[in-house]
Amino acid sequence: METIEVTRDGRGVATVALNLPETHNAMSAAMMDELTAFAAAPDARVVVLTGAGRSFCAGGDLRWMRAQFDADAEGRTREGRRLAYMLRALNEMPVPLIARVNGAAFGGGVGLCCVADVAIGAEAAMFGLTETRLGLIPATIGPYVIARLGEGVARRVFMSARRFDAAEAVRLGVLARAVPEAELDAAVEAEVAPYLSCAPGAVADAKRLARRLGPVIDDAAIEDSIAALAARWEGDEAAEGVGAFFDKRKPRWTE
Repeated sequence: METIEVTRDGRGVATVALNLPETHNAMSAAMMDELTAFAAAPDARVVVLTGAGRSFCAGGDLRWMRAQFDADAEGRTREGRRLAYMLRALNEMPVPLIARVNGAAFGGGVGLCCVADVAIGAEAAMFGLTETRLGLIPATIGPYVIARLGEGVARRVFMSARRFDAAEAVRLGVLARAVPEAELDAAVEAEVAPYLSCAPGAVADAKRLARRLGPVIDDAAIEDSIAALAARWEGDEAAEGVGAFFDKRKPRWTE
């Protein structure tokens, strides 16, 4: 593993740390592939997902995003599918997934919070669905964000790219709790420990049932989100928004 670090304790708890702190753990193609591979065989009773360094996850790696503009439609769809099916693999992992949100979570980082069964965050963490600022949309994370927050609540932050703090993340439903950084590990442990007295097969079946009873996130919904993202990458706004970011200037729609 080059982009994530996996450690396991004697209780069967695996901690997965996104390990690209120099880019605030932005998700590269390699990170997506490594997370997908881990989710296919977690070899654990409980998984804790966190970030190395000061951030949890800054979203998609912008160099990866920019490369989509040089790709053809097939290539853009393929990369959108890489991201979408990584999220699906984590969402459908048959063991509990606890997000330990140690710092900022933007874009896809919010998506990771929403595929977790529970997310506990540091009070100083900041959040935002920032895609529209770049001319993109929160497409592949959308099914999970809407499932967690509900449409009405999600629309408060889904389109505006507005940043919000951990207290608001709790009110919205992105986080279950926000605690001082010094208490984060204890709060995560309080979520982990009860599972160790539960039958692993029963936990897996209960999680599977909860997903069946909740909003349907099936092949059709996922493929629709991939198509929506690919279409955005083809448009002029995405080229302008991502280009402006790299050029360190404001996009034309702010003028």
